[in-house]
Amino acid sequence: MPLLSRLAISLLTAASLFPPQAAIAETLLGRIVSITDGDTVTVLDPTNQQHKIRLMGIDAPEKAQPFGSRSQQNLGALLFGRDVAVEWNKRDRYGRIVGKIMVAAQGCNDPQCPKDVDSGLEQIKIGLAWWYQQYAREQTPTDRASYEQAEFMAKTQRLGLWADRNSIPPWQWRREK
Repeated sequence: MPLLSRLAISLLTAASLFPPQAAIAETLLGRIVSITDGDTVTVLDPTNQQHKIRLMGIDAPEKAQPFGSRSQQNLGALLFGRDVAVEWNKRDRYGRIVGKIMVAAQGCNDPQCPKDVDSGLEQIKIGLAWWYQQYAREQTPTDRASYEQAEFMAKTQRLGLWADRNSIPPWQWRREK
């Protein structure tokens, strides 16, 4: 086999050993105008166009599940009416943008405040969402580690949905319905 062919095969083999990394292709700036549930919101952009956003990396309880309403309320308290930056790179099968929603810290109302609070991570930290491991490969290694650690801590401290030892993850609950 020629050297060039062996080199190409070696490179392809090596590349297959490393999972794809999440690449944030776009940032959408806007204001949160609606909270659908604990992991879906609507953003109004500067041109007054609305965008449905599904939070990347989490799956919150459905409205009919235990903690579904609390999850929605908490996300609303964190985001509703606030300016955000949505870092995203794909849409889901329903046409929603799947992204990480960044917001300024709660006490900062100046538009110049840095948007450095990850709303999905906050939902996990207080036990109102699961880390959606099925889609972990779409996250950056740093986000994967943060989300995994946050879920571990929430479980250990039995926060939110983790207080119920029989909590059913939403993906399983949807499958059973």
